[in-house]
Amino acid sequence: MKINIKLLTIVLIILSFVFISNNRVLGQEEVNDEVKALNAQIQAQKDKIEEIQKRQEVYSQAIKEKQKEKASLNNQVYLIDNRLAKAELDITSTEIEMDRVNLEVKKARIEIDGKNKEIENEKGHIGDVLKLMYKESRVNTLEVLLLNDSLTDFLNQVKHLEDINKEVGNSLDVLKKYKNQLEKTLVDLDDKNKDLLSLKKELEEKKEILESEKGSKVFILSQVASSEKEYQRLLEQSKKEQAAASADIANLEKTVRDRVNQLAGGKLEFNDAGLIWPVPQNSITSYFHDPDYPFRYIFEHPAIDIRASQGTALKAAASGYVARAKIEGSSYGYIMIVHGDGLSTVYGHASKSFVKEDEYVVQGQVIGLSGGMPGTTGAGSLTTGPHLHFEVRLNGIPVNPLEYLP
Repeated sequence: MKINIKLLTIVLIILSFVFISNNRVLGQEEVNDEVKALNAQIQAQKDKIEEIQKRQEVYSQAIKEKQKEKASLNNQVYLIDNRLAKAELDITSTEIEMDRVNLEVKKARIEIDGKNKEIENEKGHIGDVLKLMYKESRVNTLEVLLLNDSLTDFLNQVKHLEDINKEVGNSLDVLKKYKNQLEKTLVDLDDKNKDLLSLKKELEEKKEILESEKGSKVFILSQVASSEKEYQRLLEQSKKEQAAASADIANLEKTVRDRVNQLAGGKLEFNDAGLIWPVPQNSITSYFHDPDYPFRYIFEHPAIDIRASQGTALKAAASGYVARAKIEGSSYGYIMIVHGDGLSTVYGHASKSFVKEDEYVVQGQVIGLSGGMPGTTGAGSLTTGPHLHFEVRLNGIPVNPLEYLP
């Protein structure tokens, strides 16, 4: 009887270890195979992205080289076509990157599932060991002496079980820690996936903008009947319109501010807590002094262009007095507001004005509607499609609006 019980204890322990080890090996092999397959797919996606990036660089270089050449109708159309092609590659690259991240997420979930199974196996193993230890603990001293050759043999047996339990417990702690790390990785990957979705949306908007820009060129081509001479005339006309508007704005800055200060009996105060976005915050199609601005060879871009559908409500970025509300036919239309602290704002390509000159407006008040669609009221001779040309000036000098917007 003594030998049978000792053998039974040893056999149960061995079988427990063998069962757990076999399950762990088989389960881990399955997980490893799946992870290996996913890693191969992930690497394939990375290779695709690298290839697209090489093609993107070709388009970028072609655009830079063309921008150095003299402005012409053919050059402008060429630039638009290349920028459109590059934007399409950007979108494709982002979609592939999203697929890659989704594969990373899938891989992390498989690894987490595998670790969860290992943890459950370890729990079962600990349970079996504890049951054996519990049975041993119920044996009284007399039975211990009878069932074992010596007390030392029994204590060694108990010590062995305790060591096994401690080892399994440590292993379980490690597995739990690794599982927590994997779960954190999964959260990070989900966040990255959300960022990529946002980036994809931005790139799709960029594609729409460029297609709209291409559409504006189609409009121009229809107006000039593919005549380079007529196109150059439109360029010159646009240049004059912008120069006139810029001069008008600069002159009004001081004149209106002085008049308002006299009427107010003191300095015009800037009481607002900073500026607000004049249209819903959206993608910026051209930045302040943007080196890629399509008509930079005509004039330096003194504003940011904010994507806005035709007829979007324009809101005063801050309280102040309307210095100009000039919207006449298809010529460049704009609204200018003078604020305190030497600031003023300009809302270009406006298609309609709801305010009059010298009128006081409050921050957030709707002052007009946006425009920019080729051939529409307030769009001007050349335009890249519907958007708001938004300027911020300090003491009459254009400054970067993004430094003032929230």
